[in-house]
Amino acid sequence: MHTSAISLPIFSPPKTLKSQFLSSLNPTPFPIQTRLLSTRPTLTIRSAVAIEKETPENERPETFLRQSDDAAASLSSSSASSIRGRFEKMIREAQDSVCAAIEAVDGGKFEEDVWSRPGGGGGISRVLQEGNVWEKAGVNVSVVYGMMPPEAYRAAKGEGSAEGVKAGPVPFFAAGISSVLHPKNPFAPTLHFNYRYFETDAPKDTPGAPRQWWFGGGTDLTPAYIFEEDVKHFHTVQKKACDKFDPSFYPKFKKWCDDYFFIKHRGERRGLGGIFFDDLNDYDQEMLLAFSTECTKSVIPAYIPIIERCKDMPFTEQHKAWQQLRRGRYVEFNLVYDRGTTFGLKTGGRIESILVSLPLTARWEYDHQPEEGSEEWKLLDACINPKEWV
Repeated sequence: MHTSAISLPIFSPPKTLKSQFLSSLNPTPFPIQTRLLSTRPTLTIRSAVAIEKETPENERPETFLRQSDDAAASLSSSSASSIRGRFEKMIREAQDSVCAAIEAVDGGKFEEDVWSRPGGGGGISRVLQEGNVWEKAGVNVSVVYGMMPPEAYRAAKGEGSAEGVKAGPVPFFAAGISSVLHPKNPFAPTLHFNYRYFETDAPKDTPGAPRQWWFGGGTDLTPAYIFEEDVKHFHTVQKKACDKFDPSFYPKFKKWCDDYFFIKHRGERRGLGGIFFDDLNDYDQEMLLAFSTECTKSVIPAYIPIIERCKDMPFTEQHKAWQQLRRGRYVEFNLVYDRGTTFGLKTGGRIESILVSLPLTARWEYDHQPEEGSEEWKLLDACINPKEWV
């Protein structure tokens, strides 16, 4: 299968990781519509390889966890009851349920790649392309062991946040689910969600250093046109998931989402937000695992009713062109600002999976300005000035 998908889905927004894309933008001053395709690399950049190369598999294994880990990690990874084991079980169940819901609406079927690595870890990449409802839908899980170069550690944690860590490679474990769903109809919104668990072991040149762990993730909505009842519904579901654990979560994570998905060179956000959190380790591990689980379970009820309402709405070429321009913004954010992209590339991640978030089509026009007061202008205004939807 030569379509794109998502490895290291685990890696996403602020101070975290979420590998995603590579591509180039054509600077021509004329309107362009580009079909974005991923390609398999023919060369390996040896200096960047900190993760073993993947091996295709014919069947899904029961688990991608190592049977036994090194002494520093064996207690947390060798048992099915560990956080690592239960998080893997959760993301694989979430992948199955989300894919089943997508197939039920679309009528198409996901293609699947299963891959592993000799030293442990692997993933399942599922992509549905040119379906009846979705132009491209990717829902991927991965479990990764590797050695993180110092610069990748800084990319994962954010600039200036690696104090006290020596310059040597840092062993890490990461597991997560990542998905981007791009519908065909311009009135139907794109959805992204990503939930991950990450651990670093003691650097080899710092024996006895404490292990670090954190959870991260989020779910966000990127429409081309605003239907307030749909946006309110989406945010209400996110708030309900958050309120089950802490009433401060939704306002805090909603603002974090608005701040993270900001395209600095445009002065606007990628979409209409949702929730986003990262580097969470100041709560009990069990509570954060339960919270991440609740968030993945909220994806279907938050999104599918919106798609059911919008997928068959009639639209014009003008509506489609605006959707393509907004997808251009989507690409710009991920190429320029997403920390996960940097992390994935610097650790030799699986390119087909890193590129899964790219839409099949996007558009750039020279100095495009929507007419003030138009529906397109209203969307842009909401991306520039975030609203409180609930």
